[in-house]
Amino acid sequence: MGLTAELARFAANGQSLTLVDEAIRRVRNGFIDTVAVMLAGRNEPVVQVVLHALQGSSFPCPESTVLMGTDRRSALDAALVNATAAQALDFDDVGLQGHPSAVLVPALLAEGERIHASGSALVKAYVVGFETWGELIGRDQDLHHEKGWHPTAVFGTLAVAAAVSSLRRLSPDLSGHALGIAASMAGGVVANFGSMTKPFHAGRAAANGIEAVNWAAAGMTASLDALERSSGLLAALSPRGNVDLTGSAEGLGMRLRLLQGGLNIKKYPVCFAAHRVIDGALDLIAQNHVTADQVQQLQVTVGTAQANMLRHHEPVDSLQAKFSLEFALAAALVARRLGMDQMRPEFIDRPDVRDIFSKVNITTTDTVCKSEPTLALSDRLVMQLIDGRLLDSGEILFARGTTAKPLTDHDLRTKFVECTRALHDIDGNMLYAKLSRLETLDDINKLSSRSSKFPGSPVSAPSGPLCHSESSWESER
Repeated sequence: MGLTAELARFAANGQSLTLVDEAIRRVRNGFIDTVAVMLAGRNEPVVQVVLHALQGSSFPCPESTVLMGTDRRSALDAALVNATAAQALDFDDVGLQGHPSAVLVPALLAEGERIHASGSALVKAYVVGFETWGELIGRDQDLHHEKGWHPTAVFGTLAVAAAVSSLRRLSPDLSGHALGIAASMAGGVVANFGSMTKPFHAGRAAANGIEAVNWAAAGMTASLDALERSSGLLAALSPRGNVDLTGSAEGLGMRLRLLQGGLNIKKYPVCFAAHRVIDGALDLIAQNHVTADQVQQLQVTVGTAQANMLRHHEPVDSLQAKFSLEFALAAALVARRLGMDQMRPEFIDRPDVRDIFSKVNITTTDTVCKSEPTLALSDRLVMQLIDGRLLDSGEILFARGTTAKPLTDHDLRTKFVECTRALHDIDGNMLYAKLSRLETLDDINKLSSRSSKFPGSPVSAPSGPLCHSESSWESER
């Protein structure tokens, strides 16, 4: 049995998975965190662009909620908007060299609402998607970021196709076709980091994964070796040929990658490649009472891939600031923190913030972190102060929020509150409470019902094939 077929069988049998409590907890935290950053990002310009572009489209069935509000659209459009919003602030979780939850959670919520799936079904489908992503990306010896590929856009599409196939209980054959179709819909380049297209990668991956499943369920066929064939996706992504096309994936679901590497919940709303250095800076600042005007130079050592991602050395807006080590250090020195308030234009444009940029000197190392290959084995920050003192962070191995230094439940709740406190139409406390018992919900629609303080009239979707109603997808099983 080839790789595509093995992954398809895994997806088809995904709802029979037995998950330990820790796996359920990690998935639940992924949902909590993603909904928080999705709501925080809903007014970002890229989200407004997507919403505006969809205004002219029509769909006869309001299937899924958009941004947890009263607006309902097709599951495909809801996933597109919600996943774009989840990635818009770059505050979403990190794992598998990308952003798994920003893609999987919006797609599964949209499809889950459409078919009235249970919370438990969504949790298992998430695991299927996560493990599929991990299996595929782990077969390549070369970093996709360094080749120009954004894993969230590429493997996120395949992960959603597998997860939604599992949620809809497609047969192994149909799941295989869905994966094959998704293989021809995957793509996104690192060159677009720092622009609106970067979060749009997540939106398109979520929507494309669902669309691939829809086409497969409608009878569209694909090659059932589209992933492992010498002319297939994995080979195409590896010009040097450093990829395993023949190894078995039969161990899927036995030793979960979710538990081995897991999800890293972000503490700061910028690229994860900067987080260890931010921790080091904030620690040195607090321990030595450093102020911005005391700093003469900042010497930073990070990995080559990190430096490539953190490519904006004089950012002009929040999109670029998310991918700027200079800005991250400036925010730490000037504000002594880095939260959403520091991502505003008025802070980025402050003279005392921009004055720090020229004081940052970045060097790279070719060492590689085993658990997160896009990072170096460790980062380091040395502050040279005007009075001659040298403050050295030493080797920084793990950022706060990683599985090695996880955020506490209190930290997660604090982040949720920070992300939702300004939303007057969302009952954040109620929504958090429901998300905290996600796996017990018998219908995921209960998550959004009454979570809005100003709910509109309930909308009932008409039945029929255009709605992909439960009667129409029952034959997919």
